[in-house]
Amino acid sequence: MEKVLSKILKRPVLTLILILGITGVFFFAMKENTRMETDLDKYMPESHPSFIYSNQAEEWFNIKDGIIIAVENKSGIYNSETLAKIKSLTKELGAMEEVDKSDVTSLYTADNITGSEWGLEVEPFFTKVPEGESKLEALRSAVKENDMVYKRLISEDETVALIIANIADDVFSEAFYQDIQDLAASYGGEETIYVAGRPIVEGTMATLGPADMAKMVPVVIIVIILVLYLLMNSVKATLMTLAVVLFSVLWTFGLMAVAGIPIYAVSTMIPVMLIAIGVADGIHLINHLRQYLVRYPDADSDSAIDDMTKHMWKPVVMTSLTTAIGFVSLLTSQVYPIKYFGLFTAFGVMMAMLFSLILLPAGLKVMGLPKWKRDRKKVIEKTGFSIHYSAFILKHKLAALLITAAIIFLSLWGMTNVWIDTSFLSQFEKDSGIVQADRFINDNFGGTSTLNVILDAEEPDAFKNPEVLKAIVELQDDLEISLDKVGNSFSIADYLNRMNMVMHADDPAYDRIPETNEMVAQYLLLYEMSGDPENIWEVVDYYYQKANLTFQLKDDSSQTISTAIALIEEHTSGLRELGISVKYAGSGYKALVFSQLILEGQILSILISLLIVIALLALMFRNLLLGFIAALPIVITAIISFGIMGILNIPLSTTTALLSSIAIGIGIDYAVHFIEMYRNNALGEDTKIRVLENTMQHSGKAILYNALVVIAGFLVLTFSLFPPNRALGALVSLNMFTSFIGTISIMAIFLYQSNIFFKKK
Repeated sequence: MEKVLSKILKRPVLTLILILGITGVFFFAMKENTRMETDLDKYMPESHPSFIYSNQAEEWFNIKDGIIIAVENKSGIYNSETLAKIKSLTKELGAMEEVDKSDVTSLYTADNITGSEWGLEVEPFFTKVPEGESKLEALRSAVKENDMVYKRLISEDETVALIIANIADDVFSEAFYQDIQDLAASYGGEETIYVAGRPIVEGTMATLGPADMAKMVPVVIIVIILVLYLLMNSVKATLMTLAVVLFSVLWTFGLMAVAGIPIYAVSTMIPVMLIAIGVADGIHLINHLRQYLVRYPDADSDSAIDDMTKHMWKPVVMTSLTTAIGFVSLLTSQVYPIKYFGLFTAFGVMMAMLFSLILLPAGLKVMGLPKWKRDRKKVIEKTGFSIHYSAFILKHKLAALLITAAIIFLSLWGMTNVWIDTSFLSQFEKDSGIVQADRFINDNFGGTSTLNVILDAEEPDAFKNPEVLKAIVELQDDLEISLDKVGNSFSIADYLNRMNMVMHADDPAYDRIPETNEMVAQYLLLYEMSGDPENIWEVVDYYYQKANLTFQLKDDSSQTISTAIALIEEHTSGLRELGISVKYAGSGYKALVFSQLILEGQILSILISLLIVIALLALMFRNLLLGFIAALPIVITAIISFGIMGILNIPLSTTTALLSSIAIGIGIDYAVHFIEMYRNNALGEDTKIRVLENTMQHSGKAILYNALVVIAGFLVLTFSLFPPNRALGALVSLNMFTSFIGTISIMAIFLYQSNIFFKKK
């Protein structure tokens, strides 16, 4: 490696031109092909059995995610002007290219099942907007008497009406999202319009994601420049170190564009992360160069640069490999955003390593060395702190170990409270428009999120059996009564309850399942002959062998969904006795599976990255014990980090799931640099205390600079538009501080006590 670097750096100008040329290619690829992934279903593995079944069920029952528009008139919606707006909005939505008009439901399109002397009739509530008190009152009464519409499309206080447009996953785009927003905005006035639903969440994320990245990148660049300049005291060294990370970011996003990998919400953090992480190599290289020039004030630039690459290439490569392994371990996750985040961040880290070892020295050769004062006396005076600190930690090593043990014990308790949250709405501020609209609709209706329960019978016509239908009603009632977060439910039983009642002169006593198979079959036949039987195929299949039971939920968190499923499971034994099996489908259930995949991937990635890092360090240092000693700071950091998440009630999400890999990947760098310098110092010193003091002076200082820059970079994320990003920024900054303290205290104590490099002496 040293010889290869030496040959490359003999032609620094050619090297710089070649790097600039390739960077230009990646830049244009990024500009032309970069796209934001807006379909949240694309975050999940399509090959997973749960997702395969869910997709099949979605085809059977036309299950789609809906755009929900709420029209509020505080004076009441039963006036001609508001009803005209509901009708017009419904028609305009149905006329959109992306929407099938048969998939738009509102008071204007909803079916009103009624009974008459001629039998069962299915008619719309109105076709022409009613005018006059008598007609408006008649409409109001018709709605209030119909449980299939009242409190589902019209709020209980009759001030809000819903319009729901179900759309396929593959039709949504940013342009369509903007069209919906513009359409809603055009219907203001006396009415207030709210827009919610999962497609709107997707569109909002697609809009805010690039905006967040555009805001964060310049801020983190400014912060890194300021911190680097304060630490390096050189404009030239600062700008060249920054160039290393900017090039690595361009190559990373350029490769993503060439490979056709989209940008997910979590991908927007890659630039901030690479800028904060990538400067570490440059800091250690420049720190070594500066100390060399202090020791040898008359050295020429070529000698100084050659010494820098000769002595620093190994720790730079080692730290970059261990950092990359931390991110590559995320490939074990089945969640695409996490998987690709790990892969391409690892690529960016390796590019930052390459540019640090090639671009930085080549640039120094072409542009000359920074103009530092080569005052050896001042440097010697500053070593006093290293001596005092080394003596301090050795004197109080027992106290340090006891304090660490107490913190670990508290963190382990906190870890028991860590919970998983895959709520996409939790990505936004609580006072943001999308969250407020969602909350408003949840407060007035059953809920904006859904859980689809698929009931599968052994025999055809099973869902014409009154006993089976009554079991479904019992299940619906149990969840609606027992769980506050379950607002409404809908199934084939709701149709039959309604038909039974209207065929008995609207007598509420008959708002129940008919008593015989024959009566059920007769009602269903009448409905099919009504001229508009399409809606019923959304709750049961043609053979009445499969049924779709939909629960409306008032939030999309995995806690709510798992609680609902746990209660449903209590009914499965009774349904099984009737020959009915229970499975789940829809976006709500897929979100729950999504959360389980996050947890599984998180545990696996931690174990794999730790084992690989320990093995790699043991191989690098040719000592297994050193591998375990080096891993101490990151193990302690990971435990403390998850403990704090549990104590502060910070959930594990697609964003915070990256925490362990970041902690392991970055935190291990400090240990590698410290041990490498400790080993080198041990070759020229006879006393352990002197070796520790020299290591603290050289690597301890560089590690401190490294930690300060990384902490400053990640703290920029606390200004992100997305709360999970802010939580991650704060937690990673804390992790870096913990890893730094752990390296220069706990690890230093174990390294000192081990006598590893002094046994032969």
